[in-house]
Amino acid sequence: MQFKIDFMKKMLVFTLFIFCLTAFRPNNTVFEKGWNNLFDGKSLNGWKVGENASTFSVDSGMIIVHGKTAHLFYDGKVHNHQFKNFEFKADVKTMPGANSGIYFHTQYQQASWPEKGYEVQVNNSHTDWRRTGSLYGIMDVKEQYIKDYEWYTEYIKVEGKRVVIKLNDRVVVDYTEPDNVKSVREPDDSLRILSSGTFALQGHDPKSIVYFKNIMVKALKD
Repeated sequence: MQFKIDFMKKMLVFTLFIFCLTAFRPNNTVFEKGWNNLFDGKSLNGWKVGENASTFSVDSGMIIVHGKTAHLFYDGKVHNHQFKNFEFKADVKTMPGANSGIYFHTQYQQASWPEKGYEVQVNNSHTDWRRTGSLYGIMDVKEQYIKDYEWYTEYIKVEGKRVVIKLNDRVVVDYTEPDNVKSVREPDDSLRILSSGTFALQGHDPKSIVYFKNIMVKALKD
């Protein structure tokens, strides 16, 4: 009987220990094997924005995007903010009429729309017909899979020449960049190619309100 009581006490202590590790761990630690959090839930530390910086704010563990056109670039320590092959995911929520985007393989720009890299669309009800999950202007999604006011997970995987985009585990884009991509891109889109770079969140216009949280990345082998 005493052995059983001692065993139960040890199990209780172990359970409490595991609970404390998970409940009070910092937001910038690894949550899942290989995954790193790019957003600490409290500030924009590790992120950089040029003009119209007030478009981005933090509250209640979320990045709130609401204001004039602006872009928030990841500039932190994870992988020295340079990613080639990776898995990325973020929880996103849109308000009616909102437009935003997630750029990858991009680089910091003081103003205007990022010239380098690809944009993955965030748009459930904006007048732009390209809906959430589109690889903007390259492989566009016309269907509306996500509703405003609802949190969903937007997932991007880049490996070699292949880009896969998922919405709540549903594959909506599976794109392979052609070997002759530079010859088929328009001059204004000459940098819209797979290379390497960082991520950026888009503030599209003053009427758009979008929320991001749990912004995570897993670097894959080059």
